[in-house]
Amino acid sequence: MQLQRSPYVTGQHIAPDQPVPFSHQHHVAGLGLDCRYCHTSVEESSFAGIPPTKTCMNCHAQIWTTAAYLEPVRYSFRTGKSLEWTRVHDLPDFVYFNHSIHVNKGVGCYSCHGAVDQMPLMYAENSLQMEWCLNCHRQPEKFLRPREEVFNMGYQPPSGEHSVKVDGKEYFDQVELGTVLREKYHLRSTQDITSCSTCHR
Repeated sequence: MQLQRSPYVTGQHIAPDQPVPFSHQHHVAGLGLDCRYCHTSVEESSFAGIPPTKTCMNCHAQIWTTAAYLEPVRYSFRTGKSLEWTRVHDLPDFVYFNHSIHVNKGVGCYSCHGAVDQMPLMYAENSLQMEWCLNCHRQPEKFLRPREEVFNMGYQPPSGEHSVKVDGKEYFDQVELGTVLREKYHLRSTQDITSCSTCHR
């Protein structure tokens, strides 16, 4: 059973080869790009979306225009042939995951993807195995944040020294805040989901 949980099987903490060495650390932490600039459909769709080459060229038609490692991007733009990215967060075909539901219920990007803004090369922070999903769904209060903080990679959950304000009230405890947000966003847990087909199709 340990083998099935190992990075050898899950790909956890392993950055796969990509056609371009895209750095989230540079683009997100360094330049301050919001997740939604590239992942445009994440709030409305089940799929976060991979940006078209034109999104890259919004900037790279003007900067780093002769950088050798960006030639695949320029070639893709010239020819209309998509870059073939290797999926980092690749769930099995029988698993149905909807990004928009999670985002709109107050689950931050960090909860699943980790500190993306600190990754020079993208890798899976978590195993994405069923037991990992269930750990959150059994006690979602531990992970929820206000909707306006979902895409904030610098968000700090409430603690004894730091509060988070929601609807004019300060919270110093994550579970207390999560309980309020769970009610506010009408969040269901594993106890409320009665059909396997909610997640498995």
